[in-house]
Amino acid sequence: MQEALIAVDVGGTKSAVGIVTREGQVLGRRVEPARVQLGPRAMIDRYVAMALELAEKVTGVRLVAVGVGCGGPLDAGTGVIHSPTNLPGWDDLPLGEILAARLGLPVTVENDANAAALGEWLFGRGRGLRHLVYVTVSTGIGAGLILDGRLYRGRTGNAGEVGHTSVKPHGPRCGCGNRGCLEVMASGTGMARRAGELFARDAGPHGSAGAPPVDAAELLARARAGDPVARMAWDAAMGYLGVGIANLVSVLDPELVILGGGVTRAGAELIDPVRAEVAWRARWFYHPGLIVISDLGDDVGLVGAAAAAEYRLRGMG
Repeated sequence: MQEALIAVDVGGTKSAVGIVTREGQVLGRRVEPARVQLGPRAMIDRYVAMALELAEKVTGVRLVAVGVGCGGPLDAGTGVIHSPTNLPGWDDLPLGEILAARLGLPVTVENDANAAALGEWLFGRGRGLRHLVYVTVSTGIGAGLILDGRLYRGRTGNAGEVGHTSVKPHGPRCGCGNRGCLEVMASGTGMARRAGELFARDAGPHGSAGAPPVDAAELLARARAGDPVARMAWDAAMGYLGVGIANLVSVLDPELVILGGGVTRAGAELIDPVRAEVAWRARWFYHPGLIVISDLGDDVGLVGAAAAAEYRLRGMG
C-alpha cells in the first residue's frame, strides 16, 4: 500500500486540503473559501472534516503524517501560530497539537513560503539545487529559503519574511505596523487597496469608471483593457515587487528564484517587469534563467505542505 500525507494549506483567501504521495503527487484535493471571519476554531473544524472526507475517498494509501503550510509568524518546532496579519484571531494557537489530536497522526506545521520552497526543492523546479529562493505573491508576500541544501529558518524560525521589508520607507502602514512594506505595496490585497485609493483620487471624465477593483485579477483585467489608473497601479506594484526580489538576489545570490501564489497567474504581466527590475538593480547576479514562475500551479500550497511533512520524515529538519 502506497504511503501518503494529508496536506493542509491554511490561507487568508482559500483553504485547501489534499492527499499527496510521498513523491509529491496530489491524489485528491478539496478547496474552499477561507472564511477567516468565522475564526480559527471553525476553520480548523473544516480542515479536519475535509481531511476525513478525502481519507474515505482516496483508497489504496496509508496515511503516515500531516503537513501544514500557514502564514507566519509561527513556531515550526511546536506547531504554534503567532498572530499572522491575514488570519485574525490566530493568536498563539497550538495548531499542530490540535490537528494531531483530531487526526491521530504526527503533524508538521511550517511557514507557507518555507513549505512551498520545500515543495519546489523536493518535487518541483528546484530539484537538485543547493541555493533556491521561493517567493509567494498572494494575499501576502513571503519567501522560503533553501541555502546550502537545507531549509533556512533563522534564529526565531521566521526567516524569509520579505513581505515585511520596507521598499517605500515612508509609505502606507502595513498590518504589521511598519510602513511601506513590500506586502502592502505589491501583494494581491495590498495592490487592490492601493489601487482603490488611486481610483478614488483620479476618477473622472479621463480616469477610471465604476467602483475600485476588488482584487489583483480585476485590477489587471482593467489595466489590460486600457484603464490608465489601473495600469499605473499595476505597474507600480510590479516595480515594488521587483525591488524586493532584487534585494533578495543581491543578499543571497541564489541559483534560482521561483515565484508562486495567486498573483503569478498574471504570467508575462508579472514576470517580465520583475525580471527587468531585478536585471537592473541586481545586475551582478542576474542571468536570464534566474527568475521563473512555479509550474506546480494551484497545487503549490498542498505540495508544499506535504513536502514539509516529508522533509521531517526524512530526518532533514
